[in-house]
Amino acid sequence: MTEHTNQSSCPKMCWLIAAVLGLFILVLSLALWDLGWIASTFFGGLVFIVSGLLLSWLFCTGDTAPMGASSDATAGETSAVDHTAPASDAAPAAASVAAAAAPAVEIKPSKPLAGEADLDARKGSWTYTADASDTAKPVAAAPAPAKNDDYDGDGVVEGENEGTRPATLSAPRDGGADDLKRIKGIGPKLEKLCNDMGFYHFDQIAAWTADEVAWVNANLQGFKGRVSRDEWVAQAKLLASGAETEFSKRVDKGGVY
Repeated sequence: MTEHTNQSSCPKMCWLIAAVLGLFILVLSLALWDLGWIASTFFGGLVFIVSGLLLSWLFCTGDTAPMGASSDATAGETSAVDHTAPASDAAPAAASVAAAAAPAVEIKPSKPLAGEADLDARKGSWTYTADASDTAKPVAAAPAPAKNDDYDGDGVVEGENEGTRPATLSAPRDGGADDLKRIKGIGPKLEKLCNDMGFYHFDQIAAWTADEVAWVNANLQGFKGRVSRDEWVAQAKLLASGAETEFSKRVDKGGVY
């Protein structure tokens, strides 16, 4: 009865230990080696099978002896097991053997970054010192990007040829040019620019169509878009009719320029 119990319990214990080792390898492969479920399951199963067979061969071979073997041989094997390996030490010894038999898994290093080796070789071998010329030379500001507007409101951003050029004069009419500075938004520089373009009188500006306003807006170098933004046409119509605006009154009093 005792022999039959030993024959059944020894393999169970060995395969139980093998299962624990296989599960341990499976968890280790997933957590630390990042091998994925398929590879981790393969290694865990491989460790389970190899450990189970190895432990059964090491510790359970004597228990599977034929039933007709002499009592002396059985007693000798039992005595050898009792005196050489206590039951409490069998599991740690089996675990050590199984761990030694487990296949080693190679951990591949991560791919080195470009220039990493060169940077590591030069580490600590250089220092940065500011050149005196760096502080002497002012850094030029980046030019502002060119801005194009849809001056005639047709939804198309166009260049300087947008719209239609209004009628111009080569010189002011008799009596001299109007004081275009009385239009809010036209200062001395803009007045000169308007005169150079052939615009001298309020009635010229008052007669501009939307298409002509778009042309002037696009061609006022340095002041593009000012005609619409400051509503020149509306002011010019009032001034051409002889009316005044609040701004023109201030200019007439000398409180602006």
